[in-house]
Amino acid sequence: MPNGLIADDSLRPHPDGLALKLTLPWYRSLWLSSVGTLRVTIDGAEVPASDLAFELKGQRYTLDQLPEQSETLWYLQEHPLLIVRRPAPITLGETHEVEIFGELRLPYMQIAPGQDGGPGMYVPNIVRQSFALTATDTDAAPPALVSDVPPPPVATDADPFRLGLTLYSASAEFRAGWFDFDSLLGRVAELGIGPGIEIVASQVLPTYPHLSPEFVDNWRAAFDTYGFDASSFGANLDMGRRRDRDMTDDEEFAFSEVLFRDAAALGFPLVRIQSAKPTLLRRLLPIAEELDLKLAYEIHAPVGPNSPQIMKVREVYDELDSPLLGFVADFSSTMHAMSPTLLRAVQRAGLDDEALAKLQAIWATDATMHERQQEFIGYLKSRDFDPGRLGAFAHLAFNMHGHVAPQEWADIMPQILHVHAKFYDIDESGQEPAIDYPELVRVFVEGGYRGYWSSEWEGHAFAELGEVDPLLLVRKQHDLIRRSMRALQPA
Repeated sequence: MPNGLIADDSLRPHPDGLALKLTLPWYRSLWLSSVGTLRVTIDGAEVPASDLAFELKGQRYTLDQLPEQSETLWYLQEHPLLIVRRPAPITLGETHEVEIFGELRLPYMQIAPGQDGGPGMYVPNIVRQSFALTATDTDAAPPALVSDVPPPPVATDADPFRLGLTLYSASAEFRAGWFDFDSLLGRVAELGIGPGIEIVASQVLPTYPHLSPEFVDNWRAAFDTYGFDASSFGANLDMGRRRDRDMTDDEEFAFSEVLFRDAAALGFPLVRIQSAKPTLLRRLLPIAEELDLKLAYEIHAPVGPNSPQIMKVREVYDELDSPLLGFVADFSSTMHAMSPTLLRAVQRAGLDDEALAKLQAIWATDATMHERQQEFIGYLKSRDFDPGRLGAFAHLAFNMHGHVAPQEWADIMPQILHVHAKFYDIDESGQEPAIDYPELVRVFVEGGYRGYWSSEWEGHAFAELGEVDPLLLVRKQHDLIRRSMRALQPA
C-alpha cells in the first residue's frame, strides 16, 4: 500500500482556492488525534498553516485542532479534504506542483507506555510526497478484475485445517474504494476463497468501535448468501487515542468490552486480543464467559512462542487457568528471509544495493527489534540518508519480519486457537519465498492443530496499489497450503 496522503486524482477545485482529497496513509482507521503534522507546498511556496483547513464529513478543523479530536474517527474509506485558501479558485485542468508532508502516530502500536500520567511513545508514520497534479473532479477508476479463475480443489474431511482469509488482505483496495464491504465479500466468494472470514474491526466498521444496525444486517445477509463462517474478530486497543495521556485501566476495559460484544453480535467464536495484562484479563474473562468467546493473544513478529514477552503471557495464562485463553499464531514470526515485496518497496524509496544488503544483514542478527531498528537508522544517517524517506518502513522492516524457527510453534500447540497464515509473495513455483509453508504445515499437522488457517496477505503494507491482485494471491496460497496438507496424507 503506498504510504501516501495524496494520489494522482487528489487535486480538486474548491471555492476557497483548491483542495486535496486525502487518503488515510495506513491500513486501519485512525482517530483524527493521530494526525500530528500536515504541511503543504504549492508551486514551490509553502502554504501557511492558517490557510489550511481539514474537512471531514462537512466538519472543518484547523490543523491545531486535529490532535484534540480523539473521539472523531477517520474511517479507512473516507477521503477528507485538505482545503488551501487562495486568492482565486483553481479551475479544472490546471496543473500544479504539490508537495505534502504528514506525520501521524499509530495509537495501538505502543513503543513505551507513558510515565507519571503522561503520553506513551508510539510507532510514527511519516509521509513525504511530491506530485505534478492536474485538477479534476473525478475519482480514478479501479482496474478490471480477473474472473476466469478455475475453482479450488474441494475441501475434504481428511484436510486437517479449514481455510479462510482475513479481509485485511485486501486493505489497499478497500481503502481506495475499489470494493465496498458487500462487493469485497462477493469477490471472495467468486474466487472460491473461504469459508472462514476474519475481520479487523478498526478497518471495516464505519462506526468503530461500535456496531451499527446497518452493518449487522448487511453482514448477516452476506453470510446467508455465500455460506461463510465467522472465524476471528480482530480487536485493537488504541492506548494512544488521546495525545495527552494513555488510556486508563478502566478505559481499556470499557473499550475492549465494546469490541467483545461486537464480536458476539456478529457470530464470532474468537477475539484476537492485543493486551494480556493480568488485571485487564481478569476483568474481561467474565465478559468472555458470558458471551462464550475465546480470547487469543497474537504472537506476531518479531517475537515467537518462547520469547520473553510471550513467556510472560504464558505465565499469566497458567495463573488464570481458563480454557478460553490461547494464542493466534502469526507466521510473520517464522520467516527465513525478508520478503521481496518489502525489499522492492524500500528500493523504490531510495535504498541502493549496499543499503539493501545492510538491511538484510542487520535483520538476520539476534539483536532485539529495537536494537536492530536503531542500528539500521544509524547506518542510514551515517550515509546522509534521511530515515523519514522510508516512512514507517524503517520500523516495520523489523517488527513485521521475525526469524524464529517454525518448530517452536509445537511448544504451545494446544494453546493455539487460530492461525494467521501470513504471506507476502507467491513465486512462479507456487511457494512463499520468505516463509516455509510445507514445514509449517508439517509442524501443525503433527502437533494436532485442527482449526482455521486464515490467509493474511500483508504485502499491501509495501506494494503499490494495483501491483498485484491480493485475492488472487490468496487463492494461490490456499493451493499451496492444500498441496502441503495433502502431501502428508497417506496415499
